[in-house]
Amino acid sequence: MERTIFESEHDLFRESFKQFVEKEIVPNNNDWEDNGIVDRSLFEIAGANGFLGIDIPQDFGGGGIEDYRFNQIMQEEFDMAGVAAAASGIGLHNDICIPYFLEFCSQEQRERWLPGLASGKYITAIAMSEPATGSDLASISSTAIKDGESFILNGAKTFISNGIISDLIIVAAKTNPEAGHRGISLLVLERGMDGFERGRNLDKVGRHSQDTAELFFTDVRVPSENLLGEMNKGFYYMMFNLPQERLNIAISAVAGTQYAFDLTLEYVKERQAFGKPIGNFQNTRFKMAEISTELELAWAFIDKCVLAHNLNDLSADEAAMAKWWTTELQKRAIDQCLQFFGGYGYMDEYPISRLWRDGRVQSIYGGTTEIMKEIVGRGLGL
Repeated sequence: MERTIFESEHDLFRESFKQFVEKEIVPNNNDWEDNGIVDRSLFEIAGANGFLGIDIPQDFGGGGIEDYRFNQIMQEEFDMAGVAAAASGIGLHNDICIPYFLEFCSQEQRERWLPGLASGKYITAIAMSEPATGSDLASISSTAIKDGESFILNGAKTFISNGIISDLIIVAAKTNPEAGHRGISLLVLERGMDGFERGRNLDKVGRHSQDTAELFFTDVRVPSENLLGEMNKGFYYMMFNLPQERLNIAISAVAGTQYAFDLTLEYVKERQAFGKPIGNFQNTRFKMAEISTELELAWAFIDKCVLAHNLNDLSADEAAMAKWWTTELQKRAIDQCLQFFGGYGYMDEYPISRLWRDGRVQSIYGGTTEIMKEIVGRGLGL
């Protein structure tokens, strides 16, 4: 089925961005997987080509384009090239972190940070999860107590994407510990601040080229001018951007599943068993037909959500629906695709094995499937 949400400028952008991915990411992908981290130069090259901060105003070096379809195209091309892990740091930077800076920065902060975000000089991360706290953000224990013209930050964070490579980290901490979620603020932590330490680059099941770290704060003095937005409004700010974050994950899930399906369709047409291609067996045909149908449904819903998001009309419930359903589809469909590859599917040299590993986390980060269903259920008045 033809997708109808894109216009000619989107098609031209997709072609240009696809060339960037093929030139700058694909040839380095295996090395970055082995190293557990991408080169900083990737962000600088992306910035120089106009692929960072596409929605940052032109006065600050960005693209000045408020159309999420361009972000959608970038995420799709990352996954369709099989480099979603290596490129996920760019997606985090563009789709999850930059919106906080655009929405909540003061004019002084915009002048200080936005040009570097657009150029790739500053790489961003956001630190919410803690060792004892995952989806329940109201229960975080990190504190940032006001002390004169500074905040004294103490605590720890874990599972932080871009945790090793980042320069600016949005940290959620309690500035009023007695007020629960109403006492959370967002502070921008900068590389090199005294008392700020990064732990190890965590050894994950998949997404090896995406650096993921533990962060530790011991009496870190963060100047008041690094407070993002108003004090004690951090929880509400985090809720503001979660629909876009979850939509981004959903786009990645569908594109990643499509890439796995395309690889598998080619394989089952060529792989012989009992004298004929395995795609000729009824079970294979039926399973591939099921995945193909579900992909058509997923693409239609994702495109509908993107158009709604462009109109500021994407609800938290719809974003949660998109996130949980597409990521569960990704797990289920890629597992079936791997099965068709047989023993070869379990070998690292076959891309399907990496897609299987890398896709597993999609139903966990950004809010687990169970949390997404809870959001949808509450939206139904249950």
